[in-house]
Amino acid sequence: MELLKEILQAIVLGLVQGLTEFLPVSSSGHLILFKKLFGLDVNTFGLNFDIAVHVATLLAVVVVFRKTIWNLVRHPFQKTVLWLILATIPAGLVGVFLDDQIEAVSQSGGFLGICFLVTAGILLLSEWIATRKQANLEMEDLTWWKAGAIGLAQGVAVMPGISRSGSTLSAGLLTGLSKSSAISFSFLMSIPVIGGSLLLGVKDTIENPESFNVWVILAGMVSAAVSGYVAVRFMLNFFRKKGMKVFAIYLVVLGILVLADQLFFHQFFDVFLLG
Repeated sequence: MELLKEILQAIVLGLVQGLTEFLPVSSSGHLILFKKLFGLDVNTFGLNFDIAVHVATLLAVVVVFRKTIWNLVRHPFQKTVLWLILATIPAGLVGVFLDDQIEAVSQSGGFLGICFLVTAGILLLSEWIATRKQANLEMEDLTWWKAGAIGLAQGVAVMPGISRSGSTLSAGLLTGLSKSSAISFSFLMSIPVIGGSLLLGVKDTIENPESFNVWVILAGMVSAAVSGYVAVRFMLNFFRKKGMKVFAIYLVVLGILVLADQLFFHQFFDVFLLG
């Protein structure tokens, strides 16, 4: 009975991860939020689970962008590959050197309210840029510093509550990428970053094998992969035609509610910032 309950919880969390990974609202922030709201076991739904459902959403990206990825694999010595490698470096360095600190912040959720509001600000900036700047560059038209700037945005977004897709989309528009190229580059950038987190997760699983429940992990991954595919398809159409204001408004409301609990009510969060 307990296993069935955990599997159902895993399906819900996988659904949350899959949908929010590609919507600009921070999947890591929403995973922490849902764990807090429902008081889920931090061992069963810890780092191993988070990495597993992130890897499942990676499958969704690979399926949707399979033709583009195959072209990059067949022709690896093209500018787009170089820009993707360069843009991955900042997040990779953060993951290697600050992994333990980020995990500690994730466990407490103390920065969550502030980070949701930061993401809302980033999305509003993206909206402002999109309406005022003629952004029409393609991915191969990037320069080293523009690719690096988008990579820095992804590096900052390792903080739970700061959306990776929202940050990289905004940075892409700021550097002059068209909406179509910005969203494609953002999603392609997620592949090496999530792959790197998988390697770190293998290390954690070896050190803490008791936290790896196969059935719970599989349930979460299937749920995340399916919902992630839906979210990718949705965002590809939505972002090209609409703006980010609706997501920003959602995050402002959510950020204020989380901050209110952190500062005054303490029903779900015991820590504000570092406590």
